[in-house]
Amino acid sequence: MSTYSYFSRSELTRALWSFRHEFLVVGLFSLIANVLMLVPTVYMLQVYDRVMVSTSQLTLLVVSLITLFLLGVLAFSEWARSRLLIRISVRLEDMLSTRVFNASFESYLNEARAHPAGALGDLLQVRQFLTGQGVFAFFDAPWTPVYIGVLFLIHPWLGVLAIAFALVQAALGWFGQRHIHAPSEVASESLNKAQSFLYSKLRNAEVVEAMGMTGNLLRRWEARYAAYMQKNGIATATQTRIVGWSKFVRYSQQSLALGMGALLVIDGQLTVGAMIASNVLMIRALTPIDQMVSAWRNYAGVRAAFLRLERLLEDYPERDAALKRTAPLGEMQVRNLNAGARGRTEPILKNINAVFSPGTVTAVLGPSGSGKSTLSRVLVGIWPDIHGEVLLDGRPIKDWDRDELGPYIGYLPQDIELFEGTIAENIARFGEIDSEKVIAAARCTGLHEMILRFPYGYDTPVGESGGLLSGGQRQRIALARAVYGNPLMIVLDEPNANLDDAGEDALMKAVHALKNSGKTIVLVTHRPSALSMADRLLVLREGRVEAFGPRDDVLAAMRARLGDRSPAPPRPALTAGQPAPT
Repeated sequence: MSTYSYFSRSELTRALWSFRHEFLVVGLFSLIANVLMLVPTVYMLQVYDRVMVSTSQLTLLVVSLITLFLLGVLAFSEWARSRLLIRISVRLEDMLSTRVFNASFESYLNEARAHPAGALGDLLQVRQFLTGQGVFAFFDAPWTPVYIGVLFLIHPWLGVLAIAFALVQAALGWFGQRHIHAPSEVASESLNKAQSFLYSKLRNAEVVEAMGMTGNLLRRWEARYAAYMQKNGIATATQTRIVGWSKFVRYSQQSLALGMGALLVIDGQLTVGAMIASNVLMIRALTPIDQMVSAWRNYAGVRAAFLRLERLLEDYPERDAALKRTAPLGEMQVRNLNAGARGRTEPILKNINAVFSPGTVTAVLGPSGSGKSTLSRVLVGIWPDIHGEVLLDGRPIKDWDRDELGPYIGYLPQDIELFEGTIAENIARFGEIDSEKVIAAARCTGLHEMILRFPYGYDTPVGESGGLLSGGQRQRIALARAVYGNPLMIVLDEPNANLDDAGEDALMKAVHALKNSGKTIVLVTHRPSALSMADRLLVLREGRVEAFGPRDDVLAAMRARLGDRSPAPPRPALTAGQPAPT
């Protein structure tokens, strides 16, 4: 396999491969640093075998000055490679943070991963590894044979002893990889489940406290956390045993190396200076292997994070930045649409065919669980598991760039979610605030006067998830957000669920205004009063289209099917200046 084909196998490896020149420079500084690591050893040899024999102070001064200079170069080399790795990690995060954020956001919509937000944590883990001490072990490990070679030059038995300890340390590393990686992964997954369970309940703390559910939920959380503690204990115990054996081998190596050196000195095969220098050299030769064994659990975690990122970026490739579309007209069409969900064998929506045209209001009706909310998500392009075609102006909606398409889409979900910030920021979708557009959206939804009554007007903070507002206020602000910027297609899922009479009246006026301006409006509702706004009805039952067509025709067909027991169709809502019917 060629170098190019290996590093081009994924987007993440290509990103790392783009820093190959920087890594080569780090390798060069590592070369200089590791060669200069021999300086203390050589200095010992000179002091014991030359200076102390000759008793020359000038020789000692010259040797010491040269040693200080070389140690200064060593310190600079280590500082330079550390600094360069920090710059690489910062550039890597700048290169990938936006990409990982977008991919993790898509994975959250797709629900393909239980904890997609952890992707940014995985990127941080990889980045921190690049700046930590563990990565230096990989750069220093290739120099272990060089140090062992120098030991062979001092005396063959010292080289043999170094090889024996290196093999023992490598065996410990292999054992750690085999017995630590899997338990660590299991423990990490257990911790994620326990934390996810806890965070989900904290988001509903008021309900938990009001209905006395704390004790029950605490027992469930404790069971999950106990499972994590058990699995983490197994992984930690294995890691501790390996580290303990590694320390035993390291201390034994230091003592036995000194003992063998002393034996060679007694036998006249080695000088005292060479004995001390060889002991220091052997410690240096085995230090990278010892570091890799001690930090093996960290390596395993970084490797797992790398593979998760690699899989995430592969599953959610970057959209073509050069893809640009002309402004859409708002003609939405679904053909032979089937929509499913993870964990379900039967589709939620089955063979749906419908057209939603500009200047019309289509009301989507049906009992709970019939697929209405799923259809609304399909229409705005955020439901992942679909088969069939979802077309906007004849083009698949998935081919549109979301940032480009977003301003043309207005969406009010059934579960209202505002974001921490001001009312104006929420209405403006947290983009650059255009005061005229914000006020226009608020006026369109009858919200302007209510906002002005707040202490800080449009600058009033809504709190986390809109917690400082009532349900009706949140829904009306979310409706203003949906119509902000005059979008071409508006999908409203139960927009009047939390509205009072005044709010529902404002909603009907807003829908009529949007319809008269040529917008494509899809209205999911249970309330019969909302049918007066509809031009067409789409009736769903058990995920299938039971009826679709002009409102009066669909209502007439339903009355005929029910034996004319259904109520008469509601009268159309009045527009300004229209006389009341007699």
